[in-house]
Amino acid sequence: MHYAWGWGFGLVFFLINLPFYYLAVRRMGWGFTVKTFTAIGLVSLISDHSKGLIALAHIEPLYAALMGNVILGMGFLVLFRHRASLGGLNILMLFLQQRFGWRAGWLQLGCDVVILCLSLSVVAWPIWLMSIAGAVVLNSIIGMNHRAGRYHA
Repeated sequence: MHYAWGWGFGLVFFLINLPFYYLAVRRMGWGFTVKTFTAIGLVSLISDHSKGLIALAHIEPLYAALMGNVILGMGFLVLFRHRASLGGLNILMLFLQQRFGWRAGWLQLGCDVVILCLSLSVVAWPIWLMSIAGAVVLNSIIGMNHRAGRYHA
């Protein structure tokens, strides 16, 4: 929707997450849902209204993919430990971890790899490989550090 119709990323991100609130309310509770809604709203707002605040002359793409996903992984840990998420599959993965004890990071990695494999027809190999590397870094941080019952907020 962002590329096809020119809609802002933040608006698209917010709209895509709307169906996941049903799962959040039903399975994770109102507290989780309100915090998640707030986090998604803030990411949507900031991503659409922060143009021009940062200008990078150059950044190596592989470094950006790896370090960006390290930062994302740490941010997800903060959200998860405080019973919130950034919506989408994160809600489902956290529910499955809570319900069955399956580690959310490893489940999310599997989903991310499937999604990235589906993108192979439209993404160049170097970008695809960097995306895979980023997904491995991000979800390894979550998989190794977010354990059911380890933190209570």
